[in-house]
Amino acid sequence: MGGLGEALCPHQAHSRLHNATLEELENVLTAFTAGLLLITVSELGDKTFFIAMCLAMRHTRRYVLIGTIAALAAMTILSVLLGKTVALLPKQWTHFAEVTLFLGFGFKLLYDAARMRVECHDKSLASDDALATCTSDAEQEAMEAVAEAEAKLTKKTPFAICLEAFALIFVGEWGDRTQFATITLAATSNPIGVTAGAIAGHTICALIAVMGGRLIAKHISERTITAIGGILFLVFAIVAWLEG
Repeated sequence: MGGLGEALCPHQAHSRLHNATLEELENVLTAFTAGLLLITVSELGDKTFFIAMCLAMRHTRRYVLIGTIAALAAMTILSVLLGKTVALLPKQWTHFAEVTLFLGFGFKLLYDAARMRVECHDKSLASDDALATCTSDAEQEAMEAVAEAEAKLTKKTPFAICLEAFALIFVGEWGDRTQFATITLAATSNPIGVTAGAIAGHTICALIAVMGGRLIAKHISERTITAIGGILFLVFAIVAWLEG
């Protein structure tokens, strides 16, 4: 019996290691999906989305894209690190904060979508002049930030354009709901999955804003994407509450 037990031990150890690896992979994929969905939907129509779009209309797109993605990637990594620091707090605190933030963002986005004037319901993310009165706060802030930065830009070298895009996007993203969403996800989920998913989501939105620009954005309803974002945040709040 002793020999049989010793023979089974390596197999059992291997089986436990295999199960642990699969569980870890599942956690990474779940965190990746959560980060990808939440960031992609939240970032569309956000201030930094409009900043990237405005810059792409003024400068060479690839330089704007490089600066934009670099800034969003840097902010994502910083947010994940902040999230893992928050994770050091008692679990009940982080769980309460997670549910509260997701609920708050969800109801805020649904409220923003509901209070859009009737004539603005069909406004796209790249509205025509006829719908100029429907300009959102995020869009207005983005245009003002770009105009101010452009006035200070003396040389339009590739490095200067990348640096301008990086600075505007990084500052615009600081304190934004997507940053708090990333911090919250990182505090409760696998950090590698959240980082990869969030960066992928940011990259998708950056490509739409910079490379697709107004052509693609004209087919995206601002009210619809705002409402979808609100619903998604509420879904994540429910999931977080049930898992807690």
